[in-house]
Amino acid sequence: MTVVTTLKTALLTGVATVALATSALAADMTLKLGHPANEDNIWHKASEKFAQEVAGLTDGRIEVEIYPNETLGKEMDVINGMQLGTADMTITGESLQNYAPMAALLAIPYGYSSLEDMDAVAGGELGDQIEQQIIDKVGIRPIAYFARGPRNLTSNRPITSPEDLNGLKMRVPNVPLFLNVWKALGANPTPMAFSEVFTSLQNGTIDAQENPLALIKSANFNEVQSNVNLTQHVRSWIYLTISDMAWSQMSEDDQAAVMEAASRAQTWEREQFLADEAQLQTQLEDLGMEFVEVDNAAFAAAAKDAVLSSVSEEIRPQVEQLFAE
Repeated sequence: MTVVTTLKTALLTGVATVALATSALAADMTLKLGHPANEDNIWHKASEKFAQEVAGLTDGRIEVEIYPNETLGKEMDVINGMQLGTADMTITGESLQNYAPMAALLAIPYGYSSLEDMDAVAGGELGDQIEQQIIDKVGIRPIAYFARGPRNLTSNRPITSPEDLNGLKMRVPNVPLFLNVWKALGANPTPMAFSEVFTSLQNGTIDAQENPLALIKSANFNEVQSNVNLTQHVRSWIYLTISDMAWSQMSEDDQAAVMEAASRAQTWEREQFLADEAQLQTQLEDLGMEFVEVDNAAFAAAAKDAVLSSVSEEIRPQVEQLFAE
């Protein structure tokens, strides 16, 4: 046998050994997790943390495959796939309100005065009711939640109270609730695609817009806006979810492991979220934007009636309770 032949045999044997080892370690269950964010987004990184924890806690019996950038489909397509068994997990939130009306409570303008206030709801009895309705009506199960950056108003002049809005031409997403609230606050809101906002601010079609700090920075709004007014008018959260179809195929021990992995991912994501929000403010200030404190109580009071008249009758009692607290 030549040296070359011996080497080839050794290599082939090694490949076969690796293949056998890989086969022996193959997961008993693979969960496909699709979400809309890119690889740099904190949701994707939290998904990776979750996958790592699941693998460790189940000794590799369960593997999580992550599909960012809508590569498994758009949000509602993935949810439909979870109902049909072609997808297993996603990150979703108030979009579920068409199926489960209580999901609208995830993003109520001025419903939550602080992150702690929001946590008390999301992690409390009302949060349990929201989750149960999603399970019952959609067939997917929330197993963790992530905070989202509060939405703030940007402009080229300081705005500290509703009176300062005074017909301000501003862009809002095409969401009737948002439109009604800003009208009630005295602004002149215009629905517009996000892709058109920068140019519209640049040419004066609109004078202001509202978004979380991450989008304000990534869209370079600092080039056409000078102020971030800390209205924090929408605080919201979003769920990491698993299909009931996949959930029912797990043993109780594996279900417990998945829930523990989700809890660890939620804790990890919160730490990263708080660090990112602080860093974003510093970065935007370094880019020349001024952060303006506002009279949040005055904004909330002025928005209350518009919010209550815009939400569905099914969740109006809960929204009234949020404003009363």
